[in-house]
Amino acid sequence: MTTNTNVDRAALVRRAMVELVAERGIHGTSMSQVAQRAGVATGTAYVHYESKDELLIAAFVEVKSRLGLVATHDLDPSVQAQGTFATLWRRIHDHVRSDLSLARFLSQIDESPLRRRAHEALPEDDPLIDLAVGMTHQLVDLPLEVIYELGLAPAIRLAASVTPLSPEQVERVIAACWRSISS
Repeated sequence: MTTNTNVDRAALVRRAMVELVAERGIHGTSMSQVAQRAGVATGTAYVHYESKDELLIAAFVEVKSRLGLVATHDLDPSVQAQGTFATLWRRIHDHVRSDLSLARFLSQIDESPLRRRAHEALPEDDPLIDLAVGMTHQLVDLPLEVIYELGLAPAIRLAASVTPLSPEQVERVIAACWRSISS
């Protein structure tokens, strides 16, 4: 039997956490279940993450960082803020809709006591935050967290819901979200 020493066990553990939280919720997911899903020993999960909370935050940072990169990749800087916002919204919605475990995991974290710690753990060079800061002159004067909740969070929550939206409905939601955050 050969073993692959190049396997990123920490990444397997993070992915297993995302999937299980999406299926069972935060409180319905144990570290032993995560380890089993990841195909590692429970002790291996604890080698990489001291606690379930630490693992949840690491998984959140990974998912949100990837989401930010997908959403902001090759944005056209000549497009006005409203068009940029619509592109971001669609990309976020489409990305998490293509893997519903991401949408459901993010929704679980955002509704948990870990929310603040998880958001504080995001890297300072978050491309979505950088973009929002660059648009502040066109946004209502509210904290960025509120702008996110009104503007982009619906893309994730609606993707996580069981009722898919038609393309026309998506466009109406995007327009409504933009109206709620633009000055």
